[in-house]
Amino acid sequence: MTRAGLGLALLGCALAACDQRGSGAGGGAQAAGSAAAALTTNLKPLPGHESDAPKLTRKTTVRMQTTAGDLVIDVFPEAAPHAVQRFLELVTSGFYDDTPISRVVPGFVAQFGVNWREPHKAWKEKKFADDPTYFALERGTLAFAKAGANTNSTQVFINYAQNNRLADPRYNFTVFGEIVSGMDVVDKFVRVGDPSNGLDQDRLWQDGGAYIESLPEKPTMITHATVVDAAR
Repeated sequence: MTRAGLGLALLGCALAACDQRGSGAGGGAQAAGSAAAALTTNLKPLPGHESDAPKLTRKTTVRMQTTAGDLVIDVFPEAAPHAVQRFLELVTSGFYDDTPISRVVPGFVAQFGVNWREPHKAWKEKKFADDPTYFALERGTLAFAKAGANTNSTQVFINYAQNNRLADPRYNFTVFGEIVSGMDVVDKFVRVGDPSNGLDQDRLWQDGGAYIESLPEKPTMITHATVVDAAR
């Protein structure tokens, strides 16, 4: 198995194993930002992190259109700065457009983030460092999937249920945002491929278009994602 293939396999195994276990201007502007009021959000600190979880004062809103309906997603740079930066880079580059919801495990997660087309495919190998994990993996929250420490790149999962076991230091999956509208749409995502691991990720990365076309039942597709309200 290639190194890339091993990483993809580990990514699926990491989440699958957890499933089994649980089933002014200038400086003045910065000072003003630090004193800003906390946002109203459903994100909750993880148990034990009530005192050290950062205050959330900024957010960016993304609208994601899918063949099952639309999602509105808020992401919070203070919750997970590396993850939010990457997610917004991918959204603005068009990476998520015309890509499948590749894994749906009811009661656990829905996962997306494979684009086999050029130039988007190059993002697969652009890993970014983990953020500290401060917030609970409640229903409707988002985190990047990975195959080990500091291997986040493009794939994201939405929690169908409370999955705080994924915050264990062995896994360190980090919440960076939440679905603020459209969880009923997420509940309608089509379950395809292997019941636990979804579609074959090697085949998706190699030639996802032909692979999806060959499937008797088609996955839910993300048709377009865009930033609709920048951080403030």
